[in-house]
Amino acid sequence: MPIFQLVLVALIQGITEFLPVSSSGHLILLPGLTGLEDQGQVIDVAVHVGTLAAVVIYFWRDVRMGLAGLPRALSGRLDTPGARLAMGLIVATIPTVLFGAALHFSGFSDSLRSITVIGWTMLGFGLLLYWADQKGAAVKQVEDWGLRDALMMGLWQMLALIPGTSRSGITITGARQLGYSREEGARIAMLMSIPTILASGILLGTEVALDADTALMRDAGIAAALAMVSALAALSLMMRLLRSVSFTPYVIYRVILGLILLTIAYGS
Repeated sequence: MPIFQLVLVALIQGITEFLPVSSSGHLILLPGLTGLEDQGQVIDVAVHVGTLAAVVIYFWRDVRMGLAGLPRALSGRLDTPGARLAMGLIVATIPTVLFGAALHFSGFSDSLRSITVIGWTMLGFGLLLYWADQKGAAVKQVEDWGLRDALMMGLWQMLALIPGTSRSGITITGARQLGYSREEGARIAMLMSIPTILASGILLGTEVALDADTALMRDAGIAAALAMVSALAALSLMMRLLRSVSFTPYVIYRVILGLILLTIAYGS
């Protein structure tokens, strides 16, 4: 793959993975709007591994607490914050894994990779994020995240398998609707991304590992490193901005992009 395209794919994935603007939607649009060849699943897996590393590094304190509580959670003892966090992440991931497997093995996921679908999801879920952000209360913290809220946010996250929805955007929408503050809702949404990205990486990785040659693995390593650095920068910036800025700038971007894509889709 040309180095320019490799860098472009890594930066797009890294910057958009944790912003509520849909990384998958942007990656699907890249070859369609630029004429570049599709980057392929190996590079897709690599940049997802890079963004996974970024969120683990940024939220390492929470990750370490969840890992420490995992054995207690698996034994049914939810008597520590770490155990409750670990069980919440497990519960929140189940709907996405089940729905993702159904889409993948049915082949229906391929039919969703279109400019029309991405245009509507950009627009519709962007407006939904605006509504939830403006109307949602800000009374809950991560410590209030119980199994019911984890399941509800997991069902919201499930919708992110439709390209253009945005995994972070839809889970933040669910968090705001449930009464979590912007910063705390984003924190939960980012932690929820860890098992989700890990599961999708394992699913895709097992399919493409045998087909990768040395040159492709080198490209994958470069893409993963670039995606990690850009994701760390984007994640750090967003979390700082949420202390004083709403999600409205992201909504405006989504609405404009959605309208442009729908104009292209229905005008061709």
